[in-house]
Amino acid sequence: MNTATRARLDRIGTDDRYVVVPMDHGITIGATQGLKDIESTIDGITRGGADAVLTQRGIADRVHPHKNGAGYIVHLNGSTVIGPDENDKRMTGTVEDAIRAGADAVSMHLNVGSVHEREQIEDLAKLTSEAERYNIPVLAMAYARGPDIDPEADDYNQAVGHAVRLAEELGADVIKTGYTGDAASFQHVVESTSRPVVIAGGARGTDEETLDMVRGAMDGGAAGVSMGRSVFQHEDPEKIARAVASVVHDDASAEDALYEAGLAVEA
Repeated sequence: MNTATRARLDRIGTDDRYVVVPMDHGITIGATQGLKDIESTIDGITRGGADAVLTQRGIADRVHPHKNGAGYIVHLNGSTVIGPDENDKRMTGTVEDAIRAGADAVSMHLNVGSVHEREQIEDLAKLTSEAERYNIPVLAMAYARGPDIDPEADDYNQAVGHAVRLAEELGADVIKTGYTGDAASFQHVVESTSRPVVIAGGARGTDEETLDMVRGAMDGGAAGVSMGRSVFQHEDPEKIARAVASVVHDDASAEDALYEAGLAVEA
């Protein structure tokens, strides 16, 4: 990795650990809670300790004035829940577009095992080639999703490990994927690639569930999180961001992180 790419990676993380909050969901699910007044949400989560925020390029002007010095990642594909196939992610921009929007890094989503796998492999390969020309890091959101993949199966972590390895093979610098449920199974995923692996948050759960998941992932060797709805849809995005950052960056327990962030429920 060259100096320029390394410098930009440092803008979206801290000491090779990452708390990224993706908020590209306006394309996928619309202007939901936390995204209507995205300016206030970005201000809160970055004050809470998020290293970087992620959006589509069209709202970059709503991001930069409110991110308190945090990094910025531009997401470059998408789909909607009201369209014919949410898994059919299509490209929404180029690396040059992202640079013009002030991005420190770019990202894209691919579903390994889906009927759209071939096209998304091609898209990621083209994206990493273009990004390399500009020394821009690539965050690949590589999920094991498809008709033959069962998240409840005992060997689900093998499919997730395959997905993250595919992303590395295609040139990704940081890889996001789904958590496999416990630290022991997730260790295989982390060991499947030499690149840092961060976990997705998925649908929002309780604060305790969120922090337990982050703690488990870190114990399994993760480099952090790329967690959207669990953070930006929270009643207090700043506090939950602070709690997540405490686990990722300070190695706090879930219980201590909740307490320190002011989220612990008193007995």
